[in-house]
Amino acid sequence: MPKIMRIFYDVAYDAVCHLIEDDGFAMASHVALSTLLAVFPFLIFGTTLATFLGADQFSSTAIHLIFDTWPEVIAKPLADQVLEVLTIPRGGLLTVSVLAAAYFASNGVEALRISLNRAYRVQETRPWYITRLVSLGYVLIAVGVFAAISIVLVSGIPLALDYARAWSPLIAGILDVVFSWRVYGTLFVLTVALFVVHLWLPAGRRRVLDVVPGVFLTLMLWLGGALIFAYYLSTFANYTATYAGLASVMIVLIFLYMVGVIFIVGAEINAALLKFRVRAIFKNNFLGGGPGKTLKPDKTKDIRR
Repeated sequence: MPKIMRIFYDVAYDAVCHLIEDDGFAMASHVALSTLLAVFPFLIFGTTLATFLGADQFSSTAIHLIFDTWPEVIAKPLADQVLEVLTIPRGGLLTVSVLAAAYFASNGVEALRISLNRAYRVQETRPWYITRLVSLGYVLIAVGVFAAISIVLVSGIPLALDYARAWSPLIAGILDVVFSWRVYGTLFVLTVALFVVHLWLPAGRRRVLDVVPGVFLTLMLWLGGALIFAYYLSTFANYTATYAGLASVMIVLIFLYMVGVIFIVGAEINAALLKFRVRAIFKNNFLGGGPGKTLKPDKTKDIRR
């Protein structure tokens, strides 16, 4: 077997074995359920806080950023329910229900943190109250980012387009394409979010280059998985016959389970690449970075509980 193929085989084999040994599929179920349970509280808390800050278009912006990359058959029923929930009037910002929504929204972040800790083979050393505060911090950051995007979309982009049209129709046409935020903006926010959670959410330290392969693989598999799942739903699936009135909920859960598995696989691939020091091997053997040699796996990258 060629050396490069052997490296890829070792990485893939190690990632799959570790995924199975550390209950990666069960963790994907936890991520899926926690994500579904966190979506509504996050949007309720975010809408209340953003309205207080003057970002009245937060809810529509957040819905687009969350659901635009989902297959329409899955996203539309859930988005309709979210819009219905967000139209219910609520009290001030510091009400018990809004604070509870923030707490439950952080549960989704906690599920991601636990699954990443397992995938990266690291032990969590921070106290539970610190990790919970960190998760709440991520919720607040996400609300702030979505609120800022909504303000820019409502006020900043129209002004920029009007100014560009007055000076150059060609530039205005280019900006119209660039500002098609439902596609480009969603993908950009999703990519940045993946880098952030891989780098700083789990315990330990990683560099940007350490997480690039897993992030790229996650995005590609999410795209392929969404297309295949949408085709499967439109061609073969009949969940109504099995789950009756719960069919739409089960479809969302199964889709999120697939998303969770792919997310954990991306982290497992990153951990395996770090374990086998693949970047150092490529630098020494294929990129002319030094004399050819084979590096042994780094045992410190495979800490077991």
